[in-house]
Order: sequence, then structure tokens, then C-alpha cells
Amino acid sequence: MLDLVKYVVGHFAEKKDEVEYKVEEKEEVIEITVLLADSDMGKVIGKQGKIAKALRTLVKASAPRDGKKYVLEIKEKEQA
Repeated sequence: MLDLVKYVVGHFAEKKDEVEYKVEEKEEVIEITVLLADSDMGKVIGKQGKIAKALRTLVKASAPRDGKKYVLEIKEKEQA
């Protein structure tokens, strides 16, 4: 699933080397968090969130039927 998210995000993000992915597995939920640079947020989310919504739909549709739910979060990377 992470490979699918990386593939799609990689096509929209300009700073591909700065993108971070975190995967947390809880009881029934697997949460994938994408951390982006500020300049890439708009490109990956898209106008009115259409790209983000489509990506979430892809993740939900391609999730294995093992009873686990996948959640995708797109966040801005905090600058140090």
C-alpha cells in the first residue's frame, strides 16, 4: 500500500527527496502519514482537495480484505 502512495505522491511533489512517510499500525487501523514541504502541499492536495480525495479512494479500494482499515494523512513537515 505504501508503494502506491509513494508512486502517486512522487508524481506531484517537486521535492521528492524531502517527502517522508510514516506507517503506524494500530488494532484495526493502519495509518499512513505523508509529510511534505510547504511548497508541495498544494500540489499534492490539489484544488479543493481533489487529488488527496482521489488518493484516499485509491488506498481504500486497493486495501486487502483482511479487515484492516487504511487511513491516509497528508501533513506539512515541521521545519527545524
